[in-house]
Amino acid sequence: MRTLELLWRVPTPSGRGPKQRSSVDEVVAAAIEIADTEGLEAVTMRAVATHLGLTPMATYTYVPGKAELIDLMLDAVYLAMPRPDLGGLPWRERVTTIATENRAMLTKHPWVAYIPTTRPPLGPGQTAKYDHELRAFDGLGLDDVQMDAALTYLLGFVTSVARIATDTARAAAESNQSDSEWWERAAPLLETCITAEQYPLATRVGAAAGSAFDGAYSADHAYEFGLARVLDGLDRLISGVGG
Repeated sequence: MRTLELLWRVPTPSGRGPKQRSSVDEVVAAAIEIADTEGLEAVTMRAVATHLGLTPMATYTYVPGKAELIDLMLDAVYLAMPRPDLGGLPWRERVTTIATENRAMLTKHPWVAYIPTTRPPLGPGQTAKYDHELRAFDGLGLDDVQMDAALTYLLGFVTSVARIATDTARAAAESNQSDSEWWERAAPLLETCITAEQYPLATRVGAAAGSAFDGAYSADHAYEFGLARVLDGLDRLISGVGG
């Protein structure tokens, strides 16, 4: 219950003592800044305290612990997302807008893709996000369960592609070489181990994809290709309901 009270900023009776130097919002903002620059694993109560010039124990007077802090961080990120009016747009444009909004959010805050959301923090950010995104599927003839499932399907795709893109960028940073540089170095050995005679499809298709993407993977292509397939699949669902 304490997490929900914090998410919705339910006022609590203030006890006696010196005036607090910070606020829950400032603690959450500091934690988000640390996660954005150093990764979620760098977010600790001590790190947040240092960022704000507080003692570690003082941080706990605002947020009980890291689990609650992560819930607050996630909800704050959701609350800051844009929510343009989707009225009047064709459904494909509405769904594409939702996908674009989430991809932009995950690009700005890559750590969000690694937080389990089977029990989402039901704060104002999560609630407003869910309500806004359901509008992309409203009025299409889908029942409520289908609307929820369609949105979950869309967001699952966007999150999966964002996670792979983050992992790819992290691997490049940690190895100090891009994908194309890695493949260039590995090519001579791979050409002796993987031959067209033994692996005809792998060599042919892999070479074509590698040439097209300048590497084994293109986050932009994966997103654009996958989103088109998601839209095609939803089209069949919606057309079936209409029929």
